[in-house]
Amino acid sequence: MDRLAATALPDLWDRLTGTQPAPALWVVLATCAAALAVVVPHPAWRMSRNAITIAHEGGHGLLALLTGRQLTGIRLHSDTSGLTVSRGKPYGAGMILTAAAGYPAPSLLGLGGAALLAADRITLLLWAATALLLAMLVMIRNAYGVLTVVLAGGTFLLVSWLAQPQVQAAFGYAVVWFLLLGGVRPAFELQARRSRGGAGDSDADQLSRLTHVPAGLWLLLFHAVSLCSLIGGGRWLLEG
Repeated sequence: MDRLAATALPDLWDRLTGTQPAPALWVVLATCAAALAVVVPHPAWRMSRNAITIAHEGGHGLLALLTGRQLTGIRLHSDTSGLTVSRGKPYGAGMILTAAAGYPAPSLLGLGGAALLAADRITLLLWAATALLLAMLVMIRNAYGVLTVVLAGGTFLLVSWLAQPQVQAAFGYAVVWFLLLGGVRPAFELQARRSRGGAGDSDADQLSRLTHVPAGLWLLLFHAVSLCSLIGGGRWLLEG
């Protein structure tokens, strides 16, 4: 048993930290088209937006922990909304960073994923995503949330263990394109709701109350992060 562990662990580490061949350009373009197909049409977006919500609420939760707040739970709902609850001061830098983390989170995850893919670290990307989903699962507090996170984590796990390298590469590129493209749409949706007088308790409005900075400027920041991430990450993917 010890001899098996001594040989298996180095192999596992080499697989995790090693590089894998980048896919052909047509695969990169095809995965971009596939991501657009589930982000642009409204019927497809109603389903795929659940994955963006996971990243959004995960961003709130991660910043809550990093700023010393007590993360009490995350809920994901079938209407693609979510709620992250943390305890601590209802003001100050920790609360501001926690509130600001949601909308940029999918785009920044996509940018980080694009950096890994540009470095040919496809397996590392898949395993890192699985680890993040498992960590998030601990904090989920409703059945629908558990179901969606388990399905997402299980998909990453199965692909990373069972799929051929070419399939892993295509899956990784499709996921990163989806995060980069899907991260852009929620800020525009929020802007549209606010223009109709809705979303009065949105992240931008909460940040406005916390900082006395107009909600429109926070919305502009969300747009800037998502669009810059798409441009930078997209270049890495296409040049990789």
